[in-house]
Amino acid sequence: MVSETASKQTFFGIATLLFAASVAVTIVWGISMSAMDGMPMPGGWTMSMTWMTGPGWLGAMLSFLGMWFVMMVAMMMPSLVPTLWRYRQAIGGANQTHSGWMITLAGLGYFAVWTVFGIVAYPLGIALAVLEMQTPALSRAVPIAIGFIILIAGALQFTQWKAHHLVCCRETPTHSCTLPAPASSAWRHGLQLGWHCSRCCFGLMVILLVVGVMDLRAMFVVAIAITLERLLPAGERVARFTGGVAIAAGIFLIARAAGLG
Repeated sequence: MVSETASKQTFFGIATLLFAASVAVTIVWGISMSAMDGMPMPGGWTMSMTWMTGPGWLGAMLSFLGMWFVMMVAMMMPSLVPTLWRYRQAIGGANQTHSGWMITLAGLGYFAVWTVFGIVAYPLGIALAVLEMQTPALSRAVPIAIGFIILIAGALQFTQWKAHHLVCCRETPTHSCTLPAPASSAWRHGLQLGWHCSRCCFGLMVILLVVGVMDLRAMFVVAIAITLERLLPAGERVARFTGGVAIAAGIFLIARAAGLG
């Protein structure tokens, strides 16, 4: 019992330190980005410096991925930590070093999926930014397009697809993963968890990307929504409530962009 208590304290202590460090770095990064003036665009909106690169395209992408990884740790840790602890209980605690290594691999697998998400999102964002800078008509359509994207992302919260992946994110691993378990199983578990999580959060993350990927307020709201729908017993109702709010926001933005509000 003493060993189990010490193991739990160590696990949550390390998780808390990682979360605090990632939040601090994300806040500093977000403040530095907000201090940089964006580019005013036709249509009355401002393009974030996140999507503006110079000759060093590779360096800019690596910088974005570093920022993205830290941001994902800050946003996902509150809902991931209980899941990893349940996984640790499922694989058993006879060998503390082995359990710690398995949890680490599962966490790395989880965030590897989110890193791939960022790898895909960045060039798409850059390509779209280039098109918007070169095509004034497209740029003027951005405000209303953002409204439609947020509306569609909100509607996604009501789908069976969303409900299925939310259940997969919330389910408790079975005790079939008994020691000694190969390290590859922990890596695969993390990848699978990240795969379900990225699909479950797809709509919310798209909203974050179109509202402002380094907007601290948007990050906070999205992180709270993800955490509540994962951890509260009525997770599906939380998801639907979030979807309703997003739909209302999308309609408002469309009406304002169309000059109706």
